[in-house]
Amino acid sequence: MRLYRIGELARESQLSPRTIDYYTSLGLIKPERRSKKNYRLYSHETLLRLQRIEMMKKEKYSLDEIKRSLDQWSKVTNREQVTERFATLQIHLQQLEREVKEISSFIEELKPQQAKNLFKNLAPQSAACVEALLLLLGKGPFS
Repeated sequence: MRLYRIGELARESQLSPRTIDYYTSLGLIKPERRSKKNYRLYSHETLLRLQRIEMMKKEKYSLDEIKRSLDQWSKVTNREQVTERFATLQIHLQQLEREVKEISSFIEELKPQQAKNLFKNLAPQSAACVEALLLLLGKGPFS
């Protein structure tokens, strides 16, 4: 198993060592173990977790929300790969929900024919996804 010192982890994650220290102090990440010289050593899973944290930050989540989300996923299973997949899927679904909410008001203002033309110009899979998300949010695209 590859272990990273803070500087190496910072380079790989494109974050500053100070940010990694800060995330460690908040409990967002934790070292796998310490070296003989007392350096903190982080696992590859920590690198993946940092990528997930940065993705969630871009989606406008606060660090508290990110911590709660990651803690919740960590409780589900100890298998890191399954946790990684579900956390990533949850982030993508929440982002899609936000985007659909943003465009749903625009779609609601369109005349029925304009809405139909809009959906005709989308790829069939995209249109189906938008319609499904709108239905899940309780808003039909042509209502």
